[in-house]
Amino acid sequence: MKIVILDKSTLGKDVDLKPIENLGEIISYELIENEDEVVKAISDAPIIITNKVLITRNIMKKTNLKLICISATGMNNVDLDAAKELGITVKNVVDYSTNSVAQVTFSYVFKFLSNIDYYNNYTKDKKWIDSKIFTNLDAPFFELNNKNWGIIGLGNIGSKVAQIASSFGCNIKYFSTSGKNNNTQYEKIELNELLKTSNIISIHCPLNESTKNLLNKSNLNLIKDNSILINVGRGGIINEKDLVEVFNESKFKCALDTIESEPMSKNSPLIDILGNERFICTPHIAWSSIEARNILIEKIAKNIKDFMI
Repeated sequence: MKIVILDKSTLGKDVDLKPIENLGEIISYELIENEDEVVKAISDAPIIITNKVLITRNIMKKTNLKLICISATGMNNVDLDAAKELGITVKNVVDYSTNSVAQVTFSYVFKFLSNIDYYNNYTKDKKWIDSKIFTNLDAPFFELNNKNWGIIGLGNIGSKVAQIASSFGCNIKYFSTSGKNNNTQYEKIELNELLKTSNIISIHCPLNESTKNLLNKSNLNLIKDNSILINVGRGGIINEKDLVEVFNESKFKCALDTIESEPMSKNSPLIDILGNERFICTPHIAWSSIEARNILIEKIAKNIKDFMI
């Protein structure tokens, strides 16, 4: 069975592909972007694996595809209606990166709260050698205990973050973007109240019609000074132009791992605040611990096995 991987570069060079390699003949491409090249690469392959490479109706009609494996949870890169009409099975992967995303979420929080960079540089610059006291208190840091943590999207990842934050003594409240989540373990509140009252706000919801530009000029200015806003959900949930405008006039901190255009566009409004010490932007890495990527491969292999049965 021929299996074509269209964007292996998105899986990393250190991931173990053996679970998939054991299932058939593997042909890997680091990244194919041109539609004609995609058709050429998969013309005789019944199974393909793609993360972000677009699989359109036109591509499907020119191939003999039987199974499209998406090496991610989001499925917006595949024309699902066309796949259904053409009898092509599409399978994604869920629940592989929960621990990874939760950990990175806390990495941002600790970076902002603990001022470790300042104190590390203080020592490396040999200023501690010249100190007359045993400590340094020039950059005060804060505890997580008793902070109000607002979670936007209390799914698997949001729930994991809530669990960990609770162990640090945080007060957890959440906003359900679908309106259907009625988790009784934590208090459910409206978005504006969450933004007004939270010391830490983390976004873990999907991008859809109801969450597009969910945070914008009308509500971003509700965030309190010194609060922390984190988006490890999807780009587009925060209106980036509005964010930059409000951020420059405020004192809250912000960490983004997902942005509207990935990789970052040369015209991104976020470029204007990249140098601000209150702002962190990472290249969509929260999902990608080595453990998470190996789980991803195992689940893709299972999807293929289940299809073959």
